[in-house]
Amino acid sequence: MVICRDCQEEVEETNGNFDLELCSSCNEVMFIEEEFIVEKFTFFWQNKSPFSQWHRSNFTEHEFQYTCAEQYMMHHKALLMGDTETAAAIIALGYNPREYKALGRKVKPFDAKLWNEKCREIVYQGNLLKFTQNPHLGKQLAATHSTTLVEASPYDTMWGIGLGENDSRAKNRNTWRGTNWLGEVLTKLRKDLIGE
Repeated sequence: MVICRDCQEEVEETNGNFDLELCSSCNEVMFIEEEFIVEKFTFFWQNKSPFSQWHRSNFTEHEFQYTCAEQYMMHHKALLMGDTETAAAIIALGYNPREYKALGRKVKPFDAKLWNEKCREIVYQGNLLKFTQNPHLGKQLAATHSTTLVEASPYDTMWGIGLGENDSRAKNRNTWRGTNWLGEVLTKLRKDLIGE
């Protein structure tokens, strides 16, 4: 199916060049073959990747200093729930993302509905600080332009896709086992920062 990008009329393909079809309705040279659009991915996983929540990257917000985006996320999870004791414990730690995560799981009282509503906003803000306060990381994020970032974690079906990068199912979002929340947050952040 060939569709005019300007007037959205369906037309018959006449010369096989989907980018240069001439619309008989609006006379615009603006067509696209929908079936030929291929989404490109930038896969990442584990703290060696600059896109990982666990990647060591110092940044600040107000009086707080963070060692990675995971610490920011878990600190704000505790603050959101009013658990100031756990929030203080998370901030007091040196770089230890595994322990940040463990403390985050102990936050109480915990409101799952509230967390699901706010967690992506919190992760977006933490990564905004991370990538803007660390220009070398910002350049690496910008270099992924025109792709969707994908956390290829075979274990995480919420923030990742529940599949490893080398799994054939990872190449098609329709066969992902997870929602890729982290990848979607980072893709949106990149678009906001570089104006895609």
